[in-house]
Amino acid sequence: MKLTYSTQKDEKAHYLFIQGDLIGDEVGPKLVEVVSDAIQEGAKTFVIDLSEVRYISSSGIGLLITMLTKMRNAGGEVYLTSPSEHVKKLLIITKLNNIFTVFDSVLDAKAKLV
Repeated sequence: MKLTYSTQKDEKAHYLFIQGDLIGDEVGPKLVEVVSDAIQEGAKTFVIDLSEVRYISSSGIGLLITMLTKMRNAGGEVYLTSPSEHVKKLLIITKLNNIFTVFDSVLDAKAKLV
C-alpha cells in the first residue's frame, strides 16, 4: 500500500498523519523534510500518528529514529500515537517503546502535551 501523509499544526505541536506502509521508500526523505521544516518554524513538539500504518520495515524504523534525532538535536521531542497491535509489538521488540513516548491517540497526546 502506497504511503501518503498529511500534516497539521496547532499552538501545541506539529502533526504528521501517515497512511500506508512505512518502508522508507521514496516518501521517506519527504517525511524527514516535514520534520526539518517544522524545526525551522521553531517547533519543539512533533506528533506522528500511526493509526493508519499497517506495516513498518527496518527502513521505516530508521526513518522514525532520524526524525526523533533531528527533533532532539533541536531541543524538541517526537511522540507517536495510535500504533496498531502489529506496530506496537514492533516498537517493543526493537525497544523503541523505551525511546519514544507513545500515546493511545492524537487527542490523548494533545491533552497531555504542555
